This record gives sequence, C-alpha cells and structure tokens, in this order.
Amino acid sequence: MITPSARIAFIGFGEAGAILGEELARRGCTVRAWDILLADPQMQSRMRHRIELARADAASSLADVLRGAKLVISAVTATAAAEVARESAALLVAGQIYFDINSVSPGTKQANAALIEATGAHYIDAAVMAPVPPQRLAAPMLLGGARAAELSPTLNALGFATRAVSTQVGVASAIKMCRSVMIKGIEALTVECLLAARHYGAEQAVLQSLASTFPSMGWAEAQPDYLISRVAEHGRRRAAEMREVAATVQGAGLSPHMALATAARQDALVDDMQAAGIAYDASHAFSWRELADALMQQPVPRAELP
Repeated sequence: MITPSARIAFIGFGEAGAILGEELARRGCTVRAWDILLADPQMQSRMRHRIELARADAASSLADVLRGAKLVISAVTATAAAEVARESAALLVAGQIYFDINSVSPGTKQANAALIEATGAHYIDAAVMAPVPPQRLAAPMLLGGARAAELSPTLNALGFATRAVSTQVGVASAIKMCRSVMIKGIEALTVECLLAARHYGAEQAVLQSLASTFPSMGWAEAQPDYLISRVAEHGRRRAAEMREVAATVQGAGLSPHMALATAARQDALVDDMQAAGIAYDASHAFSWRELADALMQQPVPRAELP
C-alpha cells in the first residue's frame, strides 16, 4: 500500500516530473529525485534549484534515489526510457513499484516490464493522456499491468487520475501511441499549413475555410497558436515520441509513413528556429504569426523536394 507518507522516487525531473513531484510533496509524500543533469557540472545547479522549488530532495545517484522508495516514477525522455529501466532493474528489490509514465511504444514497455519484474518489483505501464502542466497531478492516465487495477485506487487517493485498462503491459501505451498519430499529426499539419499560408499572405482565407469545414475545432480562435506552440516548445521531445509511435505502427504490420513525417516536421521546426536564433519564450503569449514572420525574415536552408 502506498500511503501519503510513502517515499516516492522520481527518475527524471523535467517538466512533468517536477510538477508531479511538487504536487505529491504538497500532499505530504517524501519525494526524492534523480536526474541525469545532476551529474552535469553546467546544469547541476539549475536542476538542484528545480528540485528544491518542488520541495523534494536531490539524490546523489540512481541507486540513492531508488533505495527505500515504495513508488518509483520513471519520467525521462522517450530515448532514455529503456536504458533507465535496464539500469534500475539492477538496483530494484522485490515489492517496489516501477511506474513508467514515459511515452514509448508497447514493445519498449513490454521489454522494460520484463526487466523490472524479474527483480520481484512490480511494473505499471502508464500512459499520460493530456499535457501535465494544466491539470498537474490530475492529468488523466491509463494504466496497464498485472497490478494496475489494484494500484489505481491507491494512486488516485494520492491525487492521481488513473484508470486501469488492461492487465497486459502495452495496451495503455498503444492507446496513447495510436492517438498520437492523430493529435501530433494535426500539430505538424498545422505548422506546415499555416507557415506556408503566411508566406503567401493567404492565412486568413485558409483559417476561414478551416473554420467553416471544422467549426468546432477553434480555427478562428486560439487553436492555431496552441497547436504550433506545442511544436515550437517541445518539438524535439515530441519528435522522439513520434518515433516510438512509428515503432508502434510498424509493430502492427503497417508502414509508419505519417508518424515519421510528423517527427520530421517537428524536428524541422526546431531546426529552423535554432538556425534563425529564435528561442521559445514561455513567459510571453505565443503567436504563430510572429514565429512565421521571424522565420521568414531570417531564411534558413530548406530541404529540396524528393
């Protein structure tokens, strides 16, 4: 049983990890965090400050953060999830709960589960189904695994909003991955559609047409800014997630054309911003038009059509 006074370990303390850790600390949990940036002399101070702001304690190593933790939350990047699971499996003991909230393919989750459960620890496949910042600990999560149904009420008592969907690891992840083909695909399409339309001075007519065709999607309101901001702010991370989506689609026997194209578009926007010296500024309201204009003022090389 995970009680409000339980020790909770976070592996990875980026945006999602820091928010969840802070919320759990506010509820009386003892939160300790380990992030690879704590081993980076240039980033160590900033990461320690983030951990302190969340009212958590910084661990000295992965082994240190896992020691004595009842619940271990893995909240790293998609590219690091498998490696972290391998390293953790060498350190976990029977009875610990490994809560994998990373956005990776069902195959990656299943491989992680095999490693973790061989230690006697319990593995939970968790799919975070909405951005964490707005809803924080209440961001909806789908759970999978042998103990998912048993642990869901306990996690919800801590403030989570979880729902068990399967006893099999990989189903919750598959739901998120397949949904991402659509959600992140729409973001990528919006980037390409509206930046090109802005170049030709056609964006108003394009937006009016989209609003007429899909009146409930908010094309005449703030939706374009929101969709493009997600790529401008988190494009690199989302591109890595979309490559996990591609692995998911390929695992179903399909060619992941759309998932790979979405990843390429997300990476391309970040590349173009970096080449033009443009940084995403979270302290100001985002404007996709301002971003498009800034990119046009400082043109960067574009890939030729195949």
